[in-house]
Amino acid sequence: MAEDNNSGVSGKPDRAVVVTGASSGIGRACCLHLDSVGYRVFATVRKPSDGEHLQEDTSGRIVPVLMDVTEPQQVREAATSVDQMTGKTGLKGLINNAGIVITGPLEFLPIEELERQFSINVTGQITSSQAFLPLLRRGGGRIINLGSISDRIALPFLGPYAASKAALASLSEALRRELRPWHIPVSLIEAGNVQTPLREKSLALAAEIISQLPEAAESLYGPAFEKQMNVRRKIQAATTVEEAAQFIRRILETKRPKPRYLLGRDARFAAAMARLVPKRVLDRILGLELP
Repeated sequence: MAEDNNSGVSGKPDRAVVVTGASSGIGRACCLHLDSVGYRVFATVRKPSDGEHLQEDTSGRIVPVLMDVTEPQQVREAATSVDQMTGKTGLKGLINNAGIVITGPLEFLPIEELERQFSINVTGQITSSQAFLPLLRRGGGRIINLGSISDRIALPFLGPYAASKAALASLSEALRRELRPWHIPVSLIEAGNVQTPLREKSLALAAEIISQLPEAAESLYGPAFEKQMNVRRKIQAATTVEEAAQFIRRILETKRPKPRYLLGRDARFAAAMARLVPKRVLDRILGLELP
């Protein structure tokens, strides 16, 4: 899958980027948009069929690369393949987009689910960054991490996801400062609600997780959890994946990228709330009500 079967149509070799989690949502839209403006896109997917579907909708320049961010050996092999195809030009960008949303009451959440959340959303991003950094250093590239405004305001039952994004934010800060001597920018996007399949997947995963919790969890949190899920189902996303992709391209091409970007009106509103509203007031607004 990592072989370039379109060597005659390779795009601009000095504008190669890697996009993780490219099978759907922001990752897929980002691949399509960057491909349309001439980038050579290496799109990481976990299944060959996802790569095939992606290629069907593109110019033929996109190169699907099989890679699961939770498998370090596979990530290293993917980086080796991309290295061989880019050669001396290296990479202009690594867009760390892969992620999932784990939902549930922390009192009863299976620890393995919390570990899975961090394995993909945190450890996986660093694994990818480590593997592709030599190519970024060679190509004068940059890293763009897809975070969430949840790193500033943690909603009930979204603790695992919010914690993973807060960890990613801290790691992005440290990595940016560590890479400063080589002028490799690291930008974090704090996104609000984006119209992606991830939301539906997260709701389905939440239902699966809650169904496996003990009866005490249902007794204590059941009504509140269902209320929260209904609210999430009704929320209209403020940003489309196409808008997110264009936003990412601007960060990729700006001469001096910012350390952090807010994506979406709702993200800007939440950031203002987190900055201006006292924590105890936020607790009253966002916290659960007693039965």
